[in-house]
Amino acid sequence: MTERMPVSVSVCMATYNGARFVEEQLESILEQLPADGEVVVVDDASTDDTVAVVSAIGDPRIHVTVHEANSGYVATFEDALRLARGAALVLSDQDDVWAPGRLDALVGALQNADVVASNLALYPDGAPLPTPFGGSDWHLSASTSTHRLRNSLGVLAGAMPYFGCAMAMTPSARSRILPFPAFLTESHDLWIALSGNAGRSMAHLEQVTVLRRLHDANTSPSRPRGPVEVLKARWMLVRAILVAYRRARRERSTR
Repeated sequence: MTERMPVSVSVCMATYNGARFVEEQLESILEQLPADGEVVVVDDASTDDTVAVVSAIGDPRIHVTVHEANSGYVATFEDALRLARGAALVLSDQDDVWAPGRLDALVGALQNADVVASNLALYPDGAPLPTPFGGSDWHLSASTSTHRLRNSLGVLAGAMPYFGCAMAMTPSARSRILPFPAFLTESHDLWIALSGNAGRSMAHLEQVTVLRRLHDANTSPSRPRGPVEVLKARWMLVRAILVAYRRARRERSTR
């Protein structure tokens, strides 16, 4: 097998039954992607035409891997990150649209941080993201980038708008983030944010870099959870915080 050479930027995308929207998303990505970039698409055993739609685009920068059996979106994103060869790794959902200037903004921010999280707005009109507490504009502030412990506790409280579709990382951060903890069954984006904060190299980019499409098949739950489900999710995040800070301490001790 011929070894694939490194590239400048890897866009890491997990797909599952996304045939309705994935072409528009990929078009918005390819418009910004340099000639030596790549889009790593890992399909989680879709039962619709997702793989055919992606393949039909015919762009050599797109590389598709297909799971034989459904593994869930967390494992699928993990596989995409493992396969990426770029000096910058940018996460992408299958059903959003990239805002103009997104790639340059995220890659530029990675010059000073290992993990970058930007803001997002709603598709198609750019309306502000509503907060989970009844507000109308949920966003990250650059001034809180270094508030590591506060940011981590904010994740636990459900108060930090960290979304994987608005994130990027360096290969150095990936080495700390992977493997995902075995108990992580959801919220890979919160795990990445926790790792960035624990590693003391997190940047909040105030620019809106992606328009998030809300529809009936979004992976993120749209209905309120029951108390048992909430407690289980919070306990998972507590464990994730402990693992993230332990990995970060181990990394610092070996430098």
